Amino acid sequence: MGGFVYMMSDKPRGVIYTGVTSDLPGRVWEHRNEVKTGYTSKYNAKILVWFETHPNIVLAIQREKSLKRYLREWKIRLIEGLNPTWLDLYEKIDMIENPFRPHENTRHWPHYN
Repeated sequence: MGGFVYMMSDKPRGVIYTGVTSDLPGRVWEHRNEVKTGYTSKYNAKILVWFETHPNIVLAIQREKSLKRYLREWKIRLIEGLNPTWLDLYEKIDMIENPFRPHENTRHWPHYN
């Protein structure tokens, strides 16, 4: 089963929440409908602005931990590289392919070959 790393926001260049899941449509639905209270409900971060796919959830979790250490400007560059106008991608999840591609200087893991 694959995994997803995703970012939610309240508006262009607004708050940025980074999460990980194996069920992107279901998890985003939960955020949008405030199934659980937390960061996204407190800051109204209900817009899916970025996501990437991973071959499995373990690799997705590793990537999420890495992204959470990123500077805000780096996250904004990632978002705007895929979604320059910060549109809500929720309805387009099945139409967008954004697989994680390690940087060329990154040690290559057999999972990504």
